[in-house]
Amino acid sequence: MNEKVTSPKMSRLASRILHDKNATPTEKSLAGSVLSQAARGRETSPELRQMASSVMHGSEYSHDAKSLAGSVLAQA
Repeated sequence: MNEKVTSPKMSRLASRILHDKNATPTEKSLAGSVLSQAARGRETSPELRQMASSVMHGSEYSHDAKSLAGSVLAQA
């Protein structure tokens, strides 16, 4: 079982992204994953880990997207 949980700071960022009509589908997927991991015991899926890894290595992604991706990978 995963004992790691999302920090309040990352939860706020994820919530803001989910409410942002200009956020990309990738950002929204990462934000959803971050929020779903606010409780203990949630695991990151292999698909989300791959997406987060791609975001971390992509120069076209925003700082917020990379922050969310980092949180997703830290929860893996």
